[in-house]
Amino acid sequence: MAKLLNQFRSFYTKNYPNDMETQIEYFAIFGGLGWSVDTSKSIKTLIEELILQNFSSLNEKIEQLTLGEANNKRLLRALAIGDRRIFSAFNRAGLNNGNGGAALNYLEEKGLVSIEYSREEPARSLHPDRKLKRSIARHRISHKVLFTQPFIRFWFYFIAPYTKDILEKNYTNLFNSLENKQNSYTSLVYEELSEILLNYHIRDSLVISSGSYWDAKIEIDILTITDKEEVFIAECKWTNHQVNMSELHKLRDKCIKLDIQPTQIALFSKRGFSKELLSKQGKDLALYSADDFAALVKNVVESECIEEFI
Repeated sequence: MAKLLNQFRSFYTKNYPNDMETQIEYFAIFGGLGWSVDTSKSIKTLIEELILQNFSSLNEKIEQLTLGEANNKRLLRALAIGDRRIFSAFNRAGLNNGNGGAALNYLEEKGLVSIEYSREEPARSLHPDRKLKRSIARHRISHKVLFTQPFIRFWFYFIAPYTKDILEKNYTNLFNSLENKQNSYTSLVYEELSEILLNYHIRDSLVISSGSYWDAKIEIDILTITDKEEVFIAECKWTNHQVNMSELHKLRDKCIKLDIQPTQIALFSKRGFSKELLSKQGKDLALYSADDFAALVKNVVESECIEEFI
């Protein structure tokens, strides 16, 4: 997360967007590229100017990073568009544990991805003399994968699938895909940045475990535990509508199912919150909008940041 925060700060000091919503949205695409980005221009215009007009040189760099290996590129594509779970990414990419594992090891060693380890406990029968149900016994705990730079994920999410079209100067399918999927795409970067902001606000405590939580039935965007046995639970919504009470109820239900009593629940929203939800804000409930991410770039100067397209 320290690397992503450094990239986020570098993007800000290099480009100084007008607001944090713009910062997050543009960073999710161009973060880690290390280029100046005129955030007064539309994302579509910038993709044409910075990426499509430089497609050959960028594609050559991607080929170098992946060694031009089909397995490496297929896995990156599967990780970019999927649920980030290693086994499902292997299946999506048409890889097995052998060649998929080799590809993943290379990508991790190259610094393109990092592993987010599951905190799910292996299932155990309540009765030692009985076997687990087959459906439970067959469940495999799967770790997840994160991209270390937003731009690499953007490339394999939106650019790589349309290579043939791009070479023919046909960008219609690419931009249709972007229009339909941009919010969904940005959600993961927003979730990662939200974890950073949450942990920034509880920095007086020592964080001993933090990240997303998932098991066979439940997923939670952020679960942070401190040395004081404080538990912070959070959900993140990068959508064009306000978050309302239903999201709080859903998150509380997840806590009950996991037998968790959170010290605080936090909700992160691109478009803010309903009046009813705002009235509930307090010690037990923290609400964060896009503007709150300004805390991550406060008093940061460009000389302190290093951002590089590896």
